[in-house]
Amino acid sequence: MRRPIRLKIFSVTLVLLILMVVVTWLSVLNSRQLSNQVRALADVYLPLQNQVASVEILIRQQMVHMERVLLGMEVAHPDAAFLARESEGFDARGINADQIVDSSLRMLGEAEHDAGIRLDAVTLAVLKQQLPNLQTARQDFHRTFRLYQIEVEEGTHRSAALVRASLMREKDRLDVEIGKAIDLLNRLTTDTAARAKAEEARAVRLNWTITGIATVLGLIFAWMVTRSLVEPIRRLLKGTQSVEHGDLEVEILVQTRDELATLADSFNHMVVGLREKERIKATFGQYVDPRIVRGLLENRLPAEGGERQVMSVFFSDLAGFTQMCEGLTPDATVRFLNGYFALMAQVIRERQGIIDKYIGDSVMAFWGQPFTDAERHAALCCEAALDQRAKLDAFRADLPNVLGLRVGLPRVEVRMGIATGEVLVGNIGSETARGYTVIGDTVNLASRLEQANKFYGTRILVSAETRRLAGEAFDFREMDSLQVMGRSEPERIYELLGRRGQADAEATQRFAAGLAAYRARNWDAAETAFRACLVQTPDDRPSQVFLDRIAAFRTHPPPADWDGAWIAAGK
Repeated sequence: MRRPIRLKIFSVTLVLLILMVVVTWLSVLNSRQLSNQVRALADVYLPLQNQVASVEILIRQQMVHMERVLLGMEVAHPDAAFLARESEGFDARGINADQIVDSSLRMLGEAEHDAGIRLDAVTLAVLKQQLPNLQTARQDFHRTFRLYQIEVEEGTHRSAALVRASLMREKDRLDVEIGKAIDLLNRLTTDTAARAKAEEARAVRLNWTITGIATVLGLIFAWMVTRSLVEPIRRLLKGTQSVEHGDLEVEILVQTRDELATLADSFNHMVVGLREKERIKATFGQYVDPRIVRGLLENRLPAEGGERQVMSVFFSDLAGFTQMCEGLTPDATVRFLNGYFALMAQVIRERQGIIDKYIGDSVMAFWGQPFTDAERHAALCCEAALDQRAKLDAFRADLPNVLGLRVGLPRVEVRMGIATGEVLVGNIGSETARGYTVIGDTVNLASRLEQANKFYGTRILVSAETRRLAGEAFDFREMDSLQVMGRSEPERIYELLGRRGQADAEATQRFAAGLAAYRARNWDAAETAFRACLVQTPDDRPSQVFLDRIAAFRTHPPPADWDGAWIAAGK
C-alpha cells in the first residue's frame, strides 16, 4: 500500500519532534551539569577552599615547628641537630604555603579570564586582596622568626625579648588573616551552592516549557507541510544534485509560504555556508607553513605515520605572563600576544624554522630535514633565539603603542630552551584532526630547559648536543649537569651567551673554574670563583645559585658517589 506524501511528511515530522523532545530532555540533564554556578563551585571555589585549608595546615605546622625551636633554644644545652631539623621543617612548610597561595592566585586569574565562568566579582576582588595579605602575613611571621633566632644567638637578652614579642604579634596577625580567608571562602561556597540549586530549578522549568511549545508548533507545521510539495521538492532535488557535483553557486527559489520555503531558505543558507567554509579553508591554509603544504602535496613528506630524524627543538615562554595579564584588559592582552607572536614567528621563519604550535604564551618550533640542512639546524635554532632576544628591545619600545599605555607597562622577558636529538616527526593525530609535529624525549628536554631558566636566572639554555652541533660560531658557558624530570641520566646544559666574541671570555673562564672546583668538592675554591663572578657581574644569578648550593653542601655534604649532577625537583 502506497502512502501519500502527506502522511510520509507528517510521519517524518513526528519522528523529528520526538527526537527534539529527547534532545531537550538531554539538554536539561546537561544544563544541570554545566550550570555556571556549578562550574564556579567545582572548578574554582571548592579547589580554592581546599588549597586555603592546606595553607592553614602548613601554617599550623610552621607554628608547631616554631614552638619546638623556641623550647629547644631555652634549654641549658640546646640540641643543634634538633634545632636544625625543626628550622628546616619550618622553612619547608613556609615554602609550600607560599607555593599554594601562588597557585591559588593563578587559579583566580585564569578563572577571571575564562569567559565560560561568571564569578562573584565583589567577593573575588576581596579574595584576590586577602590571599596576598595572608601570604604577606606569613612571610612577615617567617622573617620575624628568623630574626628572633639571630637575636638569640648574637643579640642581647633584651633585644631577643623584643623580637619574640614581635614574633607573637605576627603569629596572632597570621591567625587573623588565615581566619579571614577561610571565612570568606566558606561564605562564597555556601552562597554559590544556593544559587546553583536555584539556577538548576529555573533551567528545568524553562527547558520543559520550550519543549512543550516546540511540540505544539511542530504538530501545526506537520499539518501545513501537506500542501504544495511536488514542485518545490523537485527544485530542492535539482539543487542538491548541483551541490553534489560541486556547483556552489546554485540558489533555490520557492514561491510557497510553508516549511518548504523555509527549507529552501535553509538550503540556500547551507550553500552560502559551504561557500564560506571553502573560503575559510583557503584562509586557514595560510596559517600552515607553506613548506609543509608543498611537501605533503608533492609526497616529499609522509602523509601517514612518521620517521625518526635528528632535529633541534625550541621552546620559549614569557616570564611572569599570568601576573602580567592581571594588569591588562583582555583586548590589550590579545594585542600584546599578537604583536609578540608576530615578532617570534617572523624571526623563526627567517631562520628556516617551523612553528609547531602556540601554547598559551609559549612558542614551540623545530629545525631539521628536509626543511634545513642536516649540519645547520642547531646553529639556525641558536641564531633564531639570539635574534628574538635582540628584537625584544624594539618590541618593548613599541609597547606603549601596542597597549595604549604610557605608565604601568609590563616587563617583558622571554625564557628559551633548545635541545637537539632524535625525534619522531610526521603527521600525528586522529583521522579527523592531525598536525605535522615532532614528539620524543628531545622535545621534553627542550621544554624542561626552557623551564630551568627560572631556577638559574638565565634566558637561553641549550643541551650538550645543541652546543656540539652549533659549532664555534657562538659563545656558551657550561651551566650545570642537570637531571631533569622524566630522565634517569643527567644532561650537561649550557647557556647561550651570544655570537662568537660577544661574551666576556674572562668571566666565562672564571665561571668554568668555579664549576670545575664545585664538581671536585673544592668548596673554598668554587666559592672564591663564584664570588669573583658576582663582583664583576652583580646580577649573575647562576653564580648565586651555586653559592647557595655550596653553603648547603658545607652543612650537608653530597654522598661519596656524587658526580656533580643536580636533580631538578620539578618541571
